[in-house]
Amino acid sequence: MLLSVDTASERPIYEQIADAVRRAVARGEILAGEKLPPASEVATGLDVNKHTVLRAYQTLRDEGLVDLRRGRGAVVTRIATDVVELHRDVEALVASAQSLGISRQALASLVAGSVAPEADLQQSARLGAEREPR
Repeated sequence: MLLSVDTASERPIYEQIADAVRRAVARGEILAGEKLPPASEVATGLDVNKHTVLRAYQTLRDEGLVDLRRGRGAVVTRIATDVVELHRDVEALVASAQSLGISRQALASLVAGSVAPEADLQQSARLGAEREPR
């Protein structure tokens, strides 16, 4: 797995590393059950602090994409298979939208609009529960 970061970018390096792993998983370059390179090896290759790489791996763990175990390293979880399938679905959706003359920006707005109401309801429910007396 070849990783690169843009030190001139405003995006934090750990997020760039996590993004690179996500892309590799989505493309099927890294499969479920495969080990990611040790953090120290990635850090040396990118000339960054080992803790920066560990933070990226922890982010991926929090998302459920990676399982972190002391002595075993970072292993890609079964969710990777679903991510690959989702990536294919997204590519098909983008291709379909392009064939209809819908721009990526318009498609992004359509997708955001289709999930926003549910997220708003969840947020409202959470706020309502916080306001109820106990």
